[in-house]
Amino acid sequence: MVLNNYCKEDKVLLAVDCIIFGFYQEELKILLVQRDFEPAKGEWSLIGGFLKKEEDLDAAATRILNHLTGLNNIYMDQVHSYSKLNRDPEERTISVSYFALIDVAHHCKDLLKQNPIKWFDLKDCPELIFDHNDMVKDALKLLQNKISNKPIGFELLPEKFTMRQLQKMYEAILDTELDKRNFINKFNSFDLLKKTNEKDMSSSKKGAFLFEVDEDKYQKKIEEGCSFKI
Repeated sequence: MVLNNYCKEDKVLLAVDCIIFGFYQEELKILLVQRDFEPAKGEWSLIGGFLKKEEDLDAAATRILNHLTGLNNIYMDQVHSYSKLNRDPEERTISVSYFALIDVAHHCKDLLKQNPIKWFDLKDCPELIFDHNDMVKDALKLLQNKISNKPIGFELLPEKFTMRQLQKMYEAILDTELDKRNFINKFNSFDLLKKTNEKDMSSSKKGAFLFEVDEDKYQKKIEEGCSFKI
């Protein structure tokens, strides 16, 4: 005998929405899609979709991100859930949001051309559908909290980067200016970076040395629970 104790319970849709942050030309960016279906056809939206029966939330977020952008192996973190009764005018829908971090310059070539996808400066982000503006605000708060205590922002940078790029990335996320000397000294104290013999010659004749993350040290320090507070 098959029992179904849940048959009388209400059924609702579960959506997953992805807040995709990038960093380019010293600005924090967000990737948005222009909806090509109702409701809110033609308006700007986060990239999202619905959970399938055979998936957990993390798997759904990964699938949705890949399907709509072609991106793989991206840093993602769950942010919050949204369940107001009328948040989606089409159907009773609960949404769980994730933020993702990508290197814009490296991944732009991977974005699917047929999708109406566009990067915006976060400060110039257009009005979004439903409660997506709230999702962006919550994701930014979480990102600011995390990057203040753990250097996850490396995901936004190219494999090799200058100290200026690193500092500007932190300033863009935290929306504040940081003292150059203090920032460099603080980051050097983490002992996470390897200085290369290469230079970025685009900013000055003298050039700026390029650095890269020492992945072994980084993972070891994470496992040890080291503090990376800026």
